[in-house]
Amino acid sequence: MNDTQSKRKVVVIGGGTGLPVILNNLKNQNVDITAIVNISDDGGSSGRLRNEINIVPPGDIRNVLVSLSNLSKDKLDLFQYRFNNGDHFLSEHSLGNLIIAAMTEMKGDVNIAVEALSQMMDITGKIYPATNEKLQLCAEFEDGTTMTGEYEITYADKKINRVWVESNDGQTPHANQKVIDAILSADQIVLGPGSLFTSILPNLMIKNLGEAVLASKAQVVYICNIMTQKGETDHFSDAQHVEVLNRHMKSNFIDVVIVNKQPVDTSIINREVFNEIENPVKHDEKAVQAMGCECIYDDFLMLSHQGAFHDGKKVADTLCKLVSKR
Repeated sequence: MNDTQSKRKVVVIGGGTGLPVILNNLKNQNVDITAIVNISDDGGSSGRLRNEINIVPPGDIRNVLVSLSNLSKDKLDLFQYRFNNGDHFLSEHSLGNLIIAAMTEMKGDVNIAVEALSQMMDITGKIYPATNEKLQLCAEFEDGTTMTGEYEITYADKKINRVWVESNDGQTPHANQKVIDAILSADQIVLGPGSLFTSILPNLMIKNLGEAVLASKAQVVYICNIMTQKGETDHFSDAQHVEVLNRHMKSNFIDVVIVNKQPVDTSIINREVFNEIENPVKHDEKAVQAMGCECIYDDFLMLSHQGAFHDGKKVADTLCKLVSKR
């Protein structure tokens, strides 16, 4: 048996800024990593490229490529470089987003483009967009109204009841077979950390992807956010995060929940920079356990750059301990 075959297979599903923190630390562990990346983003540079040149939004893919790459810091800094506001046409675009867009046009398929860039950037593991179709994220709010678009949903200032995804032509989107095979052969499936309704659930709401997660024999681990998010999870406890996932999937499918127990000194958080966060997630261990979940409460907090983040090394170590018992 070769080294790759002997490694435990860990599939990480999500998007946003939380996913790369976990992946960057997992790549140093003795596991076989597959990252399945959210492509429902429609804001900023990703949204502009999505609308102007008809590609899936590249932002989350870019960040995951960087997190799993073994290139030098100088090369990765160039890939992540974002043009400033005075550059007019290129304003706020990152160079990496433009490279992903160019490679997608050259190859004619985002999956082939990501595979080519993965080789060029010497990544550890595999990266798959959740689907190669342009998605529309849709939401129904508690007042019965509906809305389309990730950015609009986040800033609607309404309590979300449920979300779902549609392709641009109104058809049911599907993940490609490599995504499904990775999920079905996984030893561990990791969800999060990330925005519950706009980074995690859009992936699970892709019909065959969600069905594969339920059918997989893998251990499903949810990394609960440290802070609640305005417009999405205001005043949520850890149990409420899990309940929303279970309700959308119509199954108590989460096996383990990882939760930070270290109190957060919110006075050090720069609210102008991190304007989407609200308060520390409340703890309700009994309610989590009532949904059939093992709870891991520990100090997973890292305070840096005037923000509250997961300590990626501690989370990765915990994930590896869990999967090694499988």
